[in-house]
Amino acid sequence: MGSKQQKCEAEFREGAVRIVIETGKSVPEVAEELGIHPGTLHSWVSRWRRNGSASSDRASASTSDGGRLREAERAELERLRREMGEKNKRIRELEMERDVFRRCMALWVK
Repeated sequence: MGSKQQKCEAEFREGAVRIVIETGKSVPEVAEELGIHPGTLHSWVSRWRRNGSASSDRASASTSDGGRLREAERAELERLRREMGEKNKRIRELEMERDVFRRCMALWVK
């Protein structure tokens, strides 16, 4: 029963660290969202950056598959970031168009 709890805790730690690393949110912001102390999360993130993974057990468990998986994850993350940038650019363009139309409507009503 204790090992199941430890596994859940390790998964929680890894998930919390991934949120900080992948989203770019600040440690205090993520810690508040998850209901944990910012210092605790900061130490988890520091450990991950030092070791290259959230838990040393998982890193030692897989060797060759872990490298390919990380590369695939990086490629996916880069692709998602590019898509997000393109979508944000499109949103800004649409907002500018909306503002122009609002001004035109305001002038037309007058």
